[in-house]
Amino acid sequence: MGIVLVVIDQVIKFLVKTNMGIGDHFSVLGDWFQILFIENEGMAFGMKFGGAWGKLALSLFRIVLCALLCWWITKLSRRGTDRAKGADATREPVPTGVLVGLTLITAGAFGNIIDSLFYGLIFSASAPGQVAVLGGSYAPFLFGKVVDMFYFPLFTWPDWVPWLGGHIFFEPVFNFADSCVTVGAIYLILFQWKFFSKEDEK
Repeated sequence: MGIVLVVIDQVIKFLVKTNMGIGDHFSVLGDWFQILFIENEGMAFGMKFGGAWGKLALSLFRIVLCALLCWWITKLSRRGTDRAKGADATREPVPTGVLVGLTLITAGAFGNIIDSLFYGLIFSASAPGQVAVLGGSYAPFLFGKVVDMFYFPLFTWPDWVPWLGGHIFFEPVFNFADSCVTVGAIYLILFQWKFFSKEDEK
């Protein structure tokens, strides 16, 4: 499942990057769901982190985190097999939902890692009115920008609302990988918290 999610993420990003310039957009469902092409330095929902050194640290952190998640998923998925063989028989098999949630998070993290590691090496730069092409190189290894495109300007807060008046309800532009991470995390918190609380007790 994780591989399929990463492929979907990369196909969407490739189509956007090779067909749209920065800031290009079109409506999918009225004004409240748009495809809007932007790039960011690597954090979710367009956030930035400390310039070049921050970008490097974020890329390395993502790689380490993704590796740890892959190791953890593999360990958890083997628990049922190990238990059947008599090893650590006191530990219950891991619910499928836990593995699904962790896989969503890992696939999302890996999808954005690919952008950071390789996009600067294989694409020319995107700019307003300028579509990227394969075969260019706009940044070194680890310094590629993450492609974002999903934009949901659901509504604008009325002017009389304190601090929020005049602002769009949900302004961040994000990608499929961000969605995987968010959905996986929310799912684990809402529906699989008992498993993690039991793990803490043990």
